[in-house]
Amino acid sequence: MPLSIESLPIEPSPTNPSPNDPETATQLVIFDCDGVLVDSEPLSLGTLTAGLNQIGVVIDVDTVRERFAGTSMPSIMNHIEHDYGIVAPEGFVEAVKAETLRAFDRDLSAMAGIAQAVRALTLPSCVASSSDPARLAHSLGLTGLLPLFEGRIFSATMVSRGKPAPDLFLHAAAEMGFAPARCLVVEDSVPGVTAARAAGMRVLGFTGGGHWVHDPTGADLIAAGAERVYAHHCDLAGLIAPADTASI
Repeated sequence: MPLSIESLPIEPSPTNPSPNDPETATQLVIFDCDGVLVDSEPLSLGTLTAGLNQIGVVIDVDTVRERFAGTSMPSIMNHIEHDYGIVAPEGFVEAVKAETLRAFDRDLSAMAGIAQAVRALTLPSCVASSSDPARLAHSLGLTGLLPLFEGRIFSATMVSRGKPAPDLFLHAAAEMGFAPARCLVVEDSVPGVTAARAAGMRVLGFTGGGHWVHDPTGADLIAAGAERVYAHHCDLAGLIAPADTASI
């Protein structure tokens, strides 16, 4: 049975790998999906908040964003049971997931400039997300991004511990064939940044999603360990060290 995030310690990595050190020059870019590739967080957080309210959890969308953005549904429901004393009825998670996909069908869009930024990379790339595979395929397919990552998409369902544990990023790096210190992660959440740092990877914080209006400077992401934050994907190439953009 998979262990919960809370059941095992998460060891921080003391320093970001240097992009200018030939021993740790970036060779793989790992993208989170929700809030980085697609502007899904306002939709999914709103749907989750409404669902939680319906089962008696008194919580607003800002609190849901602060506490649960970037984490998996099993982790969220564990926290709800522990902190609010409410056990979700049978079928609740499936109903929230289905309503979230309907919201995606209506309103989901890719982040501005992300397709161009990914195509411009001269490094391999992949996706590592807390979302389940069905949601990942749905959201990337709707936004036309799936062909950019097909066969290189990794979900928290593939590991025992989701973010903020490092397991998912370590799994993605291993499957792609790169050492953790050679990886650069692009994340929009504190749990995601924490996971990348615990994995010993460089991490950039992205604040261009609709859910980041509360903190456009990305102070929370910097505090969690992001080396830089940015809000426009047209800036991504410039944040990868010049040495990293050469073919490997």
